[in-house]
Amino acid sequence: MQSELNGRVVVVIGGTSGLGLSAVRACVLAGAGVVAVGRDAAKAEAVQAEFGDRVVVHVGDATESGTAEGAIALGQARWGRFDGLYHVAGGSGRRRGDGPLHLLTEEGWDYTMDLNLRSVFLSNRAAVRNFLKNGTSGSILNCGSVLGMSPSPRFFATQAYAASKAAIVGLTRSSAAQYAAHGIRFNVVAPALVATPMSQRAQSDEQILEFIRTKQPLDGGRIGKPDDLDGAVVWLLSDASRFVTGQVVVIDGGWMVSEGGSLKVEDSSLK
Repeated sequence: MQSELNGRVVVVIGGTSGLGLSAVRACVLAGAGVVAVGRDAAKAEAVQAEFGDRVVVHVGDATESGTAEGAIALGQARWGRFDGLYHVAGGSGRRRGDGPLHLLTEEGWDYTMDLNLRSVFLSNRAAVRNFLKNGTSGSILNCGSVLGMSPSPRFFATQAYAASKAAIVGLTRSSAAQYAAHGIRFNVVAPALVATPMSQRAQSDEQILEFIRTKQPLDGGRIGKPDDLDGAVVWLLSDASRFVTGQVVVIDGGWMVSEGGSLKVEDSSLK
């Protein structure tokens, strides 16, 4: 992985914490110049201090039109090119009203869709427009979730979130078909439960941790780590995956092929 992205310029939307920050580190290690996008100015300053001239930080909201364009422009101004986009930004709408369908509020739906789907639409559109304008090829990688394909209502009954992540797959595959002849590739990485700021609730719940020990049985039945995704991210952004498009790479510790135990937990989702 040391030189797979040598000389390339990558924009990471959501690159100042969690999965995105881990990916920034991996891309820099692989030789790339990186534009890391995040909303928090303090986190942005910390990222800039860590990486120096290998990273340019852009403070902005991924749900706002113009943020991705600005990040791409920064990369081109600094390094003279743009080769790939990794969109990680997103999160849970649980506190805004996401939940089981019969309890899901309109505010929860709208907030979650903006956060997880509108943001992807905006960044992907900005990237593909740039590639087409400049007549260049490149890689666009989006972060989905196993919950968009393999529900877990006992502990993760947030159906707007699941719908938004499933929609990312549809957008990605449709776009992959549309732009393959231009050499523009679209793919998805879909993690299961990973230790990030978004998953604090799950990380502190003993019943969920017990469930994960059988639902994600690889490597001792643990919660994933952000760097579990990094190898796939670098590969999908690099020429090593030049013949790969429209694919969903699931990185889940065995989630999708495991039943997840038979815990005696009362199902409160219908109350």
